[in-house]
Amino acid sequence: MDALLLTGFPGFLGSALLPRLLARRPDSTAVCLVQPQHLATARERIDELEREHPHVKSRVELVTGDITAPDLGLDAAARATVEDVTEVWHLAAVYDLAVPPATARRVNVDGTAHVLDLCGALPRPTRLQYVSTCYVSGRYAGEFGEDVLAEGQRFRNHYESTKYEAEELVRAAMAGGLAATIYRPGIVVGDSTTGETLKFDGPYFIVEYLRRQPGPVAIVPKVGDADVVRVCLVPRDFVVDAMDVLSVLDLSVGRTYALTDPDPPTAREVVDAFSARLGKRVVWVPLPLTPTRMLIDRVPGMEWLLGLPAEAVDYFASPTTYSTSNATTDLEGTGVHCPPFDEYADRLVDFMRENADIGSKAMV
Repeated sequence: MDALLLTGFPGFLGSALLPRLLARRPDSTAVCLVQPQHLATARERIDELEREHPHVKSRVELVTGDITAPDLGLDAAARATVEDVTEVWHLAAVYDLAVPPATARRVNVDGTAHVLDLCGALPRPTRLQYVSTCYVSGRYAGEFGEDVLAEGQRFRNHYESTKYEAEELVRAAMAGGLAATIYRPGIVVGDSTTGETLKFDGPYFIVEYLRRQPGPVAIVPKVGDADVVRVCLVPRDFVVDAMDVLSVLDLSVGRTYALTDPDPPTAREVVDAFSARLGKRVVWVPLPLTPTRMLIDRVPGMEWLLGLPAEAVDYFASPTTYSTSNATTDLEGTGVHCPPFDEYADRLVDFMRENADIGSKAMV
């Protein structure tokens, strides 16, 4: 029986993606590579998925390992388990914008290299489904295409630069004959229908920043042109639905897809939608990006007081937009499309208010 290998479980995307993949592949099983410290959580997640999706039952095997280790840290029994793998889904990465360079390289670059090594060593022809990010663009000024990568861009942080390097590795393997598809999600937020998410980061920092200001008025630093800067948000359900559909298309082999809103909201539209749901009136105060970032980063307690990390501010002055031509074209007629931000913004805020115990840390 064919098997697929999934890294990044039981993370935010992997947990939602797994039942979709098994539904579309009724004759396949799944092997999930899980770090030892996440094994108990992974078992609980599988139990939940089996209750919610009966077709998952008895079709998932958890193996302990680590993408940062050679051979993914698999023992002899686990290596035997992956012998039937014909499809590898590589989602595991470190997504923290403030990640130290050594950690970012070990997880994002070395981890991807180890996954590629596995793909080359498996006894059966293997297809790789690789999850990159739109932000391999760095601070590229203008529209960043799906079919480009090296455009002389500079990077804001080690997350961006190491995801860029990891995609370089994948593209080199593709040039060498590996059948692969690259997916570049934008800033992934909760489910567009329920608002559900496993972490509050990215644009959720703006919600927290607005919430922490007392009274009905909120002061917002205008670090870029709020009516020009686009915030490339995308709900999780669109990302997993799109990957699920695209992954079984023959034409998607060798393709790169930007999975983000083709008409993303401006910075002003994001702040206005969140503030309206919170009952706040916004006053924009023009402030240069660099001093604002330094203020948050260097004044003790400022980041905690505002609920807004310095790294997040950069994305409200981003000069980049993203072409979604490949994704839009190849999803046409499938019924999968990205809903507009204004249709689900309220649900994101409501879920955050109702689930204060969820933090901002993602699972690696």
